[in-house]
Amino acid sequence: LHYIKSIINGLYSCVEGVACGVCLGWSLRSRFSRPAKARMAAAATNEVGSEASVMGESGEFKMVVVVRNDLKMGKGKVAAQCSHAAVSAYKQLQRRSPELLKQWEYCGQPKVVLKAPDEEALVQLLGEAKRLGLTVSLIQDAGRTQIAPGSRTVLGIGPGPAGIVDQVSGHLKLY
Repeated sequence: LHYIKSIINGLYSCVEGVACGVCLGWSLRSRFSRPAKARMAAAATNEVGSEASVMGESGEFKMVVVVRNDLKMGKGKVAAQCSHAAVSAYKQLQRRSPELLKQWEYCGQPKVVLKAPDEEALVQLLGEAKRLGLTVSLIQDAGRTQIAPGSRTVLGIGPGPAGIVDQVSGHLKLY
């Protein structure tokens, strides 16, 4: 009986030791290691060396999709047009800057849908985004359902460093 009690006490001590070790390891890891986003951004900056990766050192990247509000498209139409813009932007970045694409994916692929009052505002945003070197995708509708053929419906900006994307679209309201 005494032998069994000593084995059980030894087992409890072992379990307590392992639990304390795990807790201590988590504590030290969170205190002394850099956050994963910072490690990813630093690695990308060193590997790529491009202006976009340097300006995105915070590790924050996003895509915005700007919808023309004056067209009064239905919800399904807006969803389809936004999807066209997102897929187009993704494909462009896949060819032009796969490292930037990886950074955006690592951040959780943030996407924000905003609204612009009219086509003129969309074109101005397009020019500003291009000037800053961001990926852009201007979607024109085929005209099979609600909208006249060739209508510019949605503008995709990015994925890119959030700070640069915000320079272009930060003043717009959520859709």
